Amino acid sequence: MSTITAPSGTPSFYNKLLAGIAGLGGLLYGIDIGIIAGALLYLDKCIKLTEQQTSLVVAAVLAGSAVSSIVAGALADWIGRKKMMIVSALLFVLSVGIIYVSNSFLPLLIGRLLQGASGGVIAVVVPLYLAECVPASSRGRSTAMFQFFLTIGIALAALVGKYYIDQAETAIKAANGNAELILAASNHAWRAMFLFVMWPGFVFLIGTFLVAESPRWLFRKGREAQAKAALLKSRSPEEAETELKEMAEHLSQSKSADGKSHSGGSLFQRKYVIPFIIACVILGCNQATGINSILQFLTLILQKAGLSASFASNGDFAVKVLNVVATMIGVVLVDKMGRKFLLKTGTAGIIVSLLIGAGLFYSFESKRVDVSDKVKASITGDALSLKVDEATLGAAIDGRPMELAVLYRQGDAEKVVSVFTNDAKPVLDIPQTAGADGKALPLEIKRAKYGPVPTETTGYLVIASLMLFITSFALGPGVCVWLALSELMPTRIRSIGMGVALVINQGVSTGIAAFFLPIVGNFGYSAMFLFWGACTVIYFITAAFFLPETKGKTLEEIEEHFDRGAKKA
Repeated sequence: MSTITAPSGTPSFYNKLLAGIAGLGGLLYGIDIGIIAGALLYLDKCIKLTEQQTSLVVAAVLAGSAVSSIVAGALADWIGRKKMMIVSALLFVLSVGIIYVSNSFLPLLIGRLLQGASGGVIAVVVPLYLAECVPASSRGRSTAMFQFFLTIGIALAALVGKYYIDQAETAIKAANGNAELILAASNHAWRAMFLFVMWPGFVFLIGTFLVAESPRWLFRKGREAQAKAALLKSRSPEEAETELKEMAEHLSQSKSADGKSHSGGSLFQRKYVIPFIIACVILGCNQATGINSILQFLTLILQKAGLSASFASNGDFAVKVLNVVATMIGVVLVDKMGRKFLLKTGTAGIIVSLLIGAGLFYSFESKRVDVSDKVKASITGDALSLKVDEATLGAAIDGRPMELAVLYRQGDAEKVVSVFTNDAKPVLDIPQTAGADGKALPLEIKRAKYGPVPTETTGYLVIASLMLFITSFALGPGVCVWLALSELMPTRIRSIGMGVALVINQGVSTGIAAFFLPIVGNFGYSAMFLFWGACTVIYFITAAFFLPETKGKTLEEIEEHFDRGAKKA
């Protein structure tokens, strides 16, 4: 292919196109995460699912994403970044279609697995592709668009869910108990939620055909002319020539150092280990800040902090809107202030906010007392009825209404129930439950704690601390995490290394989500907040002392930084 000179203005337009495609990828990833929440309200009413099957349908996205993250990098090295983006878009559209027509557990599970697979490919390949295509001067802003639109995707999924939930509830109310009409309204609601989000998938699919393949992937495949043509779409001829020379020099140095081919390079060579470890620590700690658990359990957290359901719902909405706004500001700042500065500032703010939150929860959680013996003494014939008042469980503390929180087991099922002394009927009732053989299941009290209900002031202070948390996260880790992942990995292992690091990221997220409710149930929210704060201290140390500043540097310059360090060592 002959040398191409880009017409005036083309690089600017093409860079905006790249940022737009990245944004759509982030949007789909956010939708993958959030769309099931609203659909669950009606899904089990229309398709007969056991509790275990419902859990599998919810978790299938995470499982599909984890599997695809492992193979996405290797496939992107084999067939190219652009083709893998096309694959991710096709998977998304296909998954939504399968889910929409599902009438039983198996096709629903397959659709959700494919939806997760699409998200895993997007999370690996889109940041990878952008890092290799966008000029160093705007790489931060363009890659941060992925995170910005991811937050919009989560918010959009919630908005779509709310719209169809309102429609369904209006129709159900108008049905006046007609089972057929109620089923039709429920069925329409959850299917319409999924069908609506197919349209962004179509737009992303079309967009992937409008962009060129990664110039660095083309160069490493020996297709220098095509690589130059791809560079000229986003750079001036002079900038393209300079980067081509850097690629050639870097490739020549790598080959002379280890004698391997263009596509070779072990993840465990000395010069690759340090950036790989830094990227993995950042990806793991990014989830260990508690971001996903806070976003998913935010309404519950605010209710436990002393707010009513309506105020907690409003607080949830306010925090998620703030997440979008703060991410937008982070997109503007990332190429001006630098990654290192934003990560240090953001993680420091997160630590402060989590410590404040831990202190607020400890202020009333520390006053709870164990009343398991009193609750167990009320069990009669594997059932329980206990009046929750001061005469039965003890005097009120600070004149506040009191809460009895009980964790109990019947058969294989564990449940948590709370009763308040200011309820209209402050009585803990656990009825007898029969097993499959018709015999009563034994009732076991695992935990029973009695303590004061926090004040509304405490709830508002918790909202303020979480607003500081979400602002700090969005300005720092939120916009920088995908950059750190794509910029730190050397070119020859970038795709595979990103896949491994993303699996670590998802593993940490899964672990925290799995242990969140047991930890807060046994040790309180203050313990959970302190754990997140300790993990964020590790994040801050990594950003402050081990992460190099990559603002304005080409990928080859970043790799050379670690290469020099390995040679000195």
